[in-house]
Order: sequence, then C-alpha cells, then structure tokens
Amino acid sequence: MGIFVSVPKTVECILTALIFAVLLCFAAYKPLGVLQSAGYSNKKFFKWISKKGNLAQQRMCLLAMLCILSCAIISLCFSFTGEWSAVIGLIPFVLFFIVYTVADRKIALRSEVTRTARFTRLFVVLFVVCFIISYIFVTLLNFADCVWGNKIFTSLRYCALAILPATLFLLIALANLIAKIYEVPRNKKFVKSAKKKLAESNLKVIAITGSYGKTSTKFILNQILSGKYRVLSTPRSHNTPIGIALAINSHMLADYDIFVAEMGARNLGDIDELCEICPPDISVITGVCGQHLETFGTFANVVKAKGEILTHTQSCAVIADDCFDLFAEYPCKKERCGCVSDIDCSPAGVKFTLTLGGESRVCESKLLGRHAAFNIGIAAQAAYLAGMSLDEIAAAIPQIGYIEHRLQLIQNNGVNILDDGYNSNVKGARAALEVLRSFEGRKIAVTPGLVELGVLEEEENGELGKNLVGLDLVILVGDSLIEPVKKGYLENGGDKEKLVTVPSLNAAQQHIKEYIQSGDTVLFLNDLPDVV
Repeated sequence: MGIFVSVPKTVECILTALIFAVLLCFAAYKPLGVLQSAGYSNKKFFKWISKKGNLAQQRMCLLAMLCILSCAIISLCFSFTGEWSAVIGLIPFVLFFIVYTVADRKIALRSEVTRTARFTRLFVVLFVVCFIISYIFVTLLNFADCVWGNKIFTSLRYCALAILPATLFLLIALANLIAKIYEVPRNKKFVKSAKKKLAESNLKVIAITGSYGKTSTKFILNQILSGKYRVLSTPRSHNTPIGIALAINSHMLADYDIFVAEMGARNLGDIDELCEICPPDISVITGVCGQHLETFGTFANVVKAKGEILTHTQSCAVIADDCFDLFAEYPCKKERCGCVSDIDCSPAGVKFTLTLGGESRVCESKLLGRHAAFNIGIAAQAAYLAGMSLDEIAAAIPQIGYIEHRLQLIQNNGVNILDDGYNSNVKGARAALEVLRSFEGRKIAVTPGLVELGVLEEEENGELGKNLVGLDLVILVGDSLIEPVKKGYLENGGDKEKLVTVPSLNAAQQHIKEYIQSGDTVLFLNDLPDVV
C-alpha cells in the first residue's frame, strides 16, 4: 500500500518541479540577458543586482510575497479537498509568474538577449538546476507532511515554494558556474585556434580602441578600405576575445587583405589579452573619457587600459588630437590625428577639409555631427597608413552610410528620428544634442541617462539634464538614473511642463505617438541601462 501511495506522490513532486522550473526559467530570461551582456561574469551580474536604483531583486521579492499570500488564502479556502488544497494553491504561482514575465518583457535592456549557442546551453542548465532544486524542495515538503500529519501544514505546505523566485538570481549564478565547467575550456581552445590561424595568415591588422567611437570608426574605416582592399572586420560591437576569435574562425583569411578589430575594455589587462590574439600593425585610439569608471575606478586606469594597445603596435598608432598627450610615455611610433578642418555641419550631413601627406581635399558625408567628421578623419588617417592615397580615401567618404544606432537618421511621415540608442558616453551625448538642435521644428529627446560612469554618474547625468533645457519635450525613461538628470534639468531653468518621466521605452514611444506631428525631430539618446 505504501508503494502504491508513493507513486502518485512522486508524480505530483515531478510535475510540480517541472512547472516551477518552467516558470523560473521564463522569469529568468531578462536577467540572463544581463548576465550575457556582462560577459557571463557572476561578479558583474551581482554588481548589477546590487546597483543603486536597480529594482530587479525587489520585483522578484514582491512576486514571492504575492505568491505566498495568495497561495495561503486559496489553499485554506479549499482545505475541504484535503491534500489537493495545496496543489490548488499553486494556481496563483502560475498566474503571477505569467503577469511578471509579460511585464518584464516590456522592460528594455541595454543589450537585448542574443540567442547564441552559449546562451541556449546556459538556459538548459538553468532549467535542470531549477528542476532539481524544485524537486528536492517539493519532496522535502511532502516528506515533512507525512511525518507531521498536520492538517494546516498539509494545506499550506506548498506556500514555502515562494522562496524559489526570491532566490532566482542565486540559481542563475549557480547555473552559470556549472555551465562554465564546459564553456571556459571550450572558449580557451576557440581563442587559441583563432590566434594560431591569424598568425599563419598574411593579414595586416588594424586595431581600434577608445572610450567612445570605436564601432563607428571601425565601420567607417571598413567602408574606406573596401575601396581598395578585401577587408574583414569584427561584426557589430564584438570587441571581446570571443568576438574577435569568432570573426577569425568563421572566415577564410586567405580571402582578405586587412583585418580590422575593435577592442573593448572594462578592466586593466583586457586590451593586452586582445592584442595577444591579434597584435596590431596599425592601432587607433578614438578618444578617452570617464566611460566605464564603474569598473576602472579612476581616469588614470582608463588611460592605462587604452594605452595597452600601444605596447603591442608594430608599425604606427593614430591617436585622437584631444587625448594624444596622454600617451606621450609610450615608445611606439604615434601620429596625432589633425587631418580634419573647416567643419560645416547641417541636418544634411557634414562637410570638411581632409589633409593627408601635405595635400587637401574637400569631403562631404551624410553622417551627422562634428564628431562624425573626426571619426572619418581618424579612419582616413589609418587608411592612409595602410596604403591608400588621399584621392582613393576622398572618393570613398561620400559612400559611407549611416551607422546603425549611432545618430542614424530615419525619416518617416515627415518626422525625423535620430537613433542614437547605442551611445552611452558623455561626449557622444553632447554631440547628439548638438545635432538635434540643428533641425527645424519641435525637438524631442528620450533618454534614460548615462551609464557606467562610476563616481561621475550623478554629476554627468546632472550635466546632461542641463543640456536638455530648451527642448520642446524631454522624456526620461526608467528609475535608476533619471533623478540626477531631472534635477539638472529643473535647476537650470528647464520647463517642468515639458518634462515627462515614464517607466519603460514602450511607454515613451506611446507618449510620443500622442504628441508627435510632421516636422518634429526625436532623438533617442543612449542605450538603456540593464534594467530601467
């Protein structure tokens, strides 16, 4: 008889554990995206969770509280069903998890989830972890019920499962640790293979780093070099060891002449690691500011990190004019980028004089803003070092298209949309607002504030608020960074009636739809924080 009773109870435990594993994994989808954007680092993941203004953990605890209260009420109401009352009490868990997941999907992330093979493997590991933990928990609760035989406990035994959503972030971190048993050796082998493959090729390597403008400069340089050479470059914003290794291992290097690699850094030693994979013949430093102070700690460390590329440069480095003197101590051959002058900006693009090798040409591009001219200039100087003539470079510049999410102009039904969604640095924000003000008609800015500025975050966001004064409508998105922006806006004469705060990007878009009219220009400034 005992065996017969244990079979349905075991089935109940398995089904309950499966349901909870599914619910937890759906609720974990967005946090897994954050972990992915943090390079699958548990340390950075927990730093995000504990970040001031981040409500992710509070949301999860609220979910747990709602589940335990509603589960208790329903279980007691159906106590006349005996043991089944506890199972019926699980219904609120399903309902509240669905509501939470739907609401969570509307929250924008700085970097949306990319369903890579690694992400999929981690998701599977998380499901297994959630199932095992849930099964153990459910089994223990049922075992306790058999031992105690208390009617109240029998009805309320599954209320304790509310602890699972409250510990979800710990479960994610545990799953990540388990997954790394496979991922770390695999990635090391993958990177080692790329390093060997590149070393055996005849490719000339141009590496680009800087606090801002890396991806834009890479895109521009690729477009210019393609007028003469066969060019391979890292896609999108892939600037990590795996991103660079993926570009190398996914292509036949014999089909290319030049490899353009974007190199990102959040910590000292990151660029050293990247240069070990692909030592640059020519390097480019686009500029330096307090970006990523959150991880670097000091501005001196930012400079030191960017300077690591110079210790590996084999031929020559091109360095932006405004930060050239910061790298005077490095012995490699360096050139100051001063090839751009007479800049004229308009909503139609940028016009400037380009001077290389003692000769000058007037160039035009549809890219927007003074900073676009400087990005083109530093890319042109690198292309000149790579072997292109001034005439070849000048002929390529008008062909450069808009760069996705970098002050990309989109025109629709008489409305100008400036998509600067990937920008997250101080200088880029100022440049974007300068471009916005150059347009006719009403001017609207949508921003969640500036991220990853460490101790400067409040100060720089206050300055951003000051720079928003005078626009026809300012929409602040989220709750983590907007307070200093709002304060800076209002304290510097901003019109309170023209300031709107919304919880999500979707809400901002809905407000714009109700406000917008032909002739308006809308700037979407800065990628969103991990959770707004």
